[in-house]
Parts: sequence; C-alpha cells; structure tokens
Amino acid sequence: MMMMFKQREQGQIVILLGLISLLTGLSGSSTMLALPKISQDFSISNSMATWTVTVGLITTTILLVMFGHIGDLISKNDVFIFGSVFFIIGSLITGISPAYWILLVGRLIQAVGSAMIMANSMGIVSDYFPDATRAEALATLSMFTSVGSISGPAFGGFLISLASWRWIFLINVPLGILVVVWGYFMLHVRLPKRDAVSNIWHNSNWVGQNIFTVGVIIFFLSGTFIQMPKWGTLGFIGVAVGIILTFYSFIQDSKAKTPWINPELLHNMDYLVSVVTLLIAMLVNAISNILLPFYLQGFLQINALNSGLIMMLQSLTMLFVTPISGYLADHWNRYYLLILGLGFLTVSQIGYALYPSHNNLFLIIWPIVLNGVGMGLFLSPNNALTMNTVPKNLSGVAGSLNSLARTFGMTVGVSFGSALLFLQLPGIRIITPSTGSMFLHAFDAVFWAGAIGSLAGLGIAVYRLERVKKESTN
Repeated sequence: MMMMFKQREQGQIVILLGLISLLTGLSGSSTMLALPKISQDFSISNSMATWTVTVGLITTTILLVMFGHIGDLISKNDVFIFGSVFFIIGSLITGISPAYWILLVGRLIQAVGSAMIMANSMGIVSDYFPDATRAEALATLSMFTSVGSISGPAFGGFLISLASWRWIFLINVPLGILVVVWGYFMLHVRLPKRDAVSNIWHNSNWVGQNIFTVGVIIFFLSGTFIQMPKWGTLGFIGVAVGIILTFYSFIQDSKAKTPWINPELLHNMDYLVSVVTLLIAMLVNAISNILLPFYLQGFLQINALNSGLIMMLQSLTMLFVTPISGYLADHWNRYYLLILGLGFLTVSQIGYALYPSHNNLFLIIWPIVLNGVGMGLFLSPNNALTMNTVPKNLSGVAGSLNSLARTFGMTVGVSFGSALLFLQLPGIRIITPSTGSMFLHAFDAVFWAGAIGSLAGLGIAVYRLERVKKESTN
C-alpha cells in the first residue's frame, strides 16, 4: 500500500514539474517565432529583436547556480514554486508591454522565475526517484518540455496570425496560476524562516556572484558590438574580458568560505564532462532555433503559422524519441546513446548548411527532424549520468549547474549565432528575399561552425567512453 502511495506521489510530482516545464518550453519556442513580428511592432532591427530572447537567457544563466544553492539550503520545493510565481508575473508584464524596454523588463522577471524553476527541477526529481528509475523520470520531464516546444511554434504561429504575439506570453498567466495553486499544496510549500534567509544573505559568496554576473553580461553584450564594423575590435576584447572574469569567478568561489558551488563538484571529472558535453549540444541546437525564423519568414516569405509548423517538427521528433531514449538509458549503455545522439546532431548541422535558396520542403525538413532525433537521444542519458555522479545532498546545486550549462549553451548559441550571421551582413536590418545569396552564404557559414562544435562534443563523448572502458578493466 505504501509502495502504491509512493508511486502515485512520484507520478504527481513529475506531472507538476512537467506542467511548469511545458509552459516555459511553450514560451521559449514561441518567442523565437515571434521575433520578426516584435521587430515590426516596435520598429527595431531583426538583430535588436533577438535581445527579447537573449536578455532572458542571460538573466537565467546568471542566477541558476545561486538558486540551486539556495534550494539545497532552504527547500528546493519552495524555490521552485516561488519561481513559478515570478514566471507568471514576468509573462504578464511582457504580454502587455507598450514599449520594447518594458518588454525586456518583463522578460527579465520571467527569466528570474525560470532560473528558480530550472535550478531545482532536477534536484526535486533526484529527491523523489531512486537511480533505477531516475532516467525515465527525467525523460518524462523532458517530454513535457518537448510538448511545450512543439506547441510553441504551432500555437504561437496561430496566435500571431489570428491575434497578436502578445498572447504567447499572456496565455501563461491563467494556466500558471492553476499549476502554482496545485503545486503549493502538493509540495507542502512554506515561507522560509527569517533566520535561514538572513544566514544566506550574510554568509553567501556575493563577491564571486558579482564577478560572475559582470563577466557574463560583458561576454554577451560584446556580441552586439561584434556586429558593428566600427566596434568589432572592442567586441572581441569584451568577449575575452568576459571569459576571463567568468572563469575567475569559479576560482574565487572555490576558495571562498561559503562557496556557491561545492568544491566536490568541481573535482568530479565525470560530472564536469557531462556538463561540458551538454553545454556544447545546447549551443549547437540553439543556432537553428534563432536563425530558422529569419530564413523561413524573412528569406522564403513563409507565413508565421506555416513556419511554426515546420519548426515544430524538431520538438515533435524529440517527443517521440525522448521516452525511448529514457527507457534505453535505464536498460542499455548510456554512453552509446550519447555518441549516437551527437552524431545525428552533427549531420543535421551539415543539412542546415546546405539549405536551398528556394522553398524545397524535403531539403528544409530533414535536418530539422534529424536535429530532433539527435537531441532526443542525447539528453536523457546525459542527464541521468550527470545526476548519478553526485551525492543527494548536492543534487540541488548539481542540477542547477547542469541547468547553467544548458542555458549558457543556449545563450551563446542564440547570441553568437545571430552575431555571426549579422556580422556578415553589414547594413542589413531586415532579412528579405532581396538579400539573396549574401544572406544564404552567411547562414551557411554559421551552421558549418555549428557542425564543427557538435563534432567537438562527439569527440569528448567518445573519449569519455574509452576512459570508462579502461577504468572498468583495471
């Protein structure tokens, strides 16, 4: 009887986490599709419109580790639910924003909530599920995200065509409130004690957090300067400074009295390899997410609804592949799945780089589908391997650092994917068919770079498998 109750509780936890993941996935994928319309409504360039996505990703990147650490100290459940509230408030502000800067403020608040959610989701799963079933639980969670990503382009395209891009964000408000009310009672949320909050505030390593924040902001702001011919050199200098500060923040944190990241994690090579591989995969995957709307809507002049239907094929494929991958990850060799997934991802990038100058659905669709297969095969085993390498008392910060790698990879892919594209298109504000071969050559070059990146991830995965084989024979 207790076993049945525990299984029922586990199922409800996965559904709760999944519903919030669905909403965040829905918002994220819809936002990509809305960029051309946002550009038109606020009379800004296509490259400026990409900050609708980038400001959210940067904010989430900055705060993930902090909220994971806080979740370990106070309660993962509490941080998760309060994060959901921030996500709803940010969605409302974004949806009703009368000016572009207000939209960015709304996206920032929404991103604070996303950071609190993402930083603790995997840790909550680790608390409720043993190793034997953890991969399947994480795969189920990924399925909800995939459903959100699937619904985003199609539903978002429908809303854009029928009403306005604003409803992409406003739809989160009523749905989010229902989920938060259920989660409040399901997760037994309580207001944290004042002494616990005061202890975190006074004893945490804010110096390291501030260095990390400044480093990340400089790094990503530099992508904007790189696109400007007169400021390109300054942009590359900024990238170098941002990398140095970000890297130094981890060194400073490891020596702090109360570090955000437990030093045990930074000395866990298996964990770090999983995190780095995830970062590379998400970076490569984000390039297509940010550039495809400009190719489909701007260059080929396909309407928003049909563009959304085409882009949703990636997430639809992931929805089909992810549960299979989750099952295999619990019953087969997880390392083989990693390598297979990264191999498919590499081939998909080559397919994007060979996109035609005309509307040929077969040539457009097959790389999108193969991209979905690759990410679907990769994520479940990599997440399981990541969480299996750390003790449960560190699951919150370990999960948040994993989410940091995921979000940081996405942010780099979005920022520098668009930066590399528009750097090759000086003076072009809006992508149209008139940009012709100039746009297509720039588009292809970015994806050849993505193919090289995914090959690097594949090499790391193969090296890791060989190292594991050697350790098992010794």
